[in-house]
Amino acid sequence: MDAACDAVERATLAARDSYGKLLAILAARTRDIAAAEDALADAFAAAIAQWPRDGVPANPVGWLLTVARRSASHASARHHTADRNTAVVRMLEDERADATADDYGDDRLKLMFACTHPAIAADAQAPLMLQAVLGLDAARIAASFLVAPAAMGQRLVRAKRRIRDAGIAFTIPEMADIPQRLSAVLSAIYAAYGTAWDDVAGADPKLAGLADESIWLARLTVQLAPDQPEALGLLAMMLHCEARRLARRSPDGGFIALRNQDVTLWSREMIVEGEATLRAAAGAARPGRFQTEAAIQSLHAEQRMTGERLQAPLVRLYDLLSRFAPTTGVLVARAVTVAENGDTDAALSQLDAIGGAETYQPWWAARARILWLSGQASAAREAASRAAGLSSDNGIRRFLLTEGYRDG
Repeated sequence: MDAACDAVERATLAARDSYGKLLAILAARTRDIAAAEDALADAFAAAIAQWPRDGVPANPVGWLLTVARRSASHASARHHTADRNTAVVRMLEDERADATADDYGDDRLKLMFACTHPAIAADAQAPLMLQAVLGLDAARIAASFLVAPAAMGQRLVRAKRRIRDAGIAFTIPEMADIPQRLSAVLSAIYAAYGTAWDDVAGADPKLAGLADESIWLARLTVQLAPDQPEALGLLAMMLHCEARRLARRSPDGGFIALRNQDVTLWSREMIVEGEATLRAAAGAARPGRFQTEAAIQSLHAEQRMTGERLQAPLVRLYDLLSRFAPTTGVLVARAVTVAENGDTDAALSQLDAIGGAETYQPWWAARARILWLSGQASAAREAASRAAGLSSDNGIRRFLLTEGYRDG
């Protein structure tokens, strides 16, 4: 690899791994997320221009932070406002203080809670966290929340403007205020992990490390609020899912359904931690969405590892989950569980009752499985073909078109 390519790759790596951390540091001083994004973009552009010529600095992330701070201060000076000049002074003081430091702290959780401020529209809080902390673009966030990209983009712009104009502080709320603002934080972490989970083939380099990042944020949230069972439940759910990562694909990239995965490839360490975390959550006797999702994953693991048939308890858990979170994804998964428990007529009725799912790939994939279980092979192939047409993942397309939905 030549120096230019290496420099670009190092800048890209620093951007991917440190975007949320750097944005949080910058925005915490200016309380202006959009301005912080612009400053970071300038810093990454400068890195790509200078590093091939001058060499990659010993501390790439620290270099990016210094350049971004200067860019933000220059932009602020151009606006000539007293408040922003105060922020500039703070940033320059921070820069001097950090001049010899390799560790620049982590303000991401503060940024996440700033996004949950009551002044921010509820439907913008979780999307804003995904973009600000994890660097996801508006189109991908829109896909996670099943809204149009343009509408999501406008929602995000309004939210950033609101934070800037209202001067919302980037701080961890008082302990008494954390529970009511925690839900949005957990929703954002859940959506981030879901995005990484959907990229099962690892085809999108922008999502590399996102699953680990989501679990790290969940651990941080649990440390902050150890008495909140939903925070524990979310962490337990993600640990159970992540434990199966290596078993989800064949060596040639083929998709492997949970019912056919090689359990020897599962991480026992993560499963044990997930179970302990779920038990800690249950001790609070305050059930919720994420605890229920974790319990479902726990039952899936037990069923596969012991061979015991647990479909009836799974149906009951999905019924409970559909009351906590009647999302399209949950309702589709519940229908499949009902079919696996032997009631394919009820499962098809449940699928048909889900509105607006005509372009939702998992709905068609679920339909293929349920139709196969009900003995309608031709209709199952047709549904699988529709599902394959809605997927950009070659492994999943191959699974559907070769009738992998029939296995198990």
